[in-house]
Amino acid sequence: MSKPIQYHDEPLGDLKVVPDFLPSPEELALKQKNTKVTFSLSSESIAYFKETEKTSYAVSKNDPSVT
Repeated sequence: MSKPIQYHDEPLGDLKVVPDFLPSPEELALKQKNTKVTFSLSSESIAYFKETEKTSYAVSKNDPSVT
C-alpha cells in the first residue's frame, strides 16, 4: 500500500476557474432508432426458456465471473 497523503495548511497560490468543457450526457449518448417487435411462441418454447432461466440464474448467481 502507498504512503498516506499528508496535507499541509498552506496557501495554494493563484487559482483559475476552468469553464466546463465536457459535453452533456445527452450529447454523448448515441441515438438509436428502436423498432417494436411482437411475436408468439409455443407453450413448449416458453417452458424451455423458463427452465433455462432458472438454471442459468443459479449458475451466474454463484459465479462472480458471470455478470
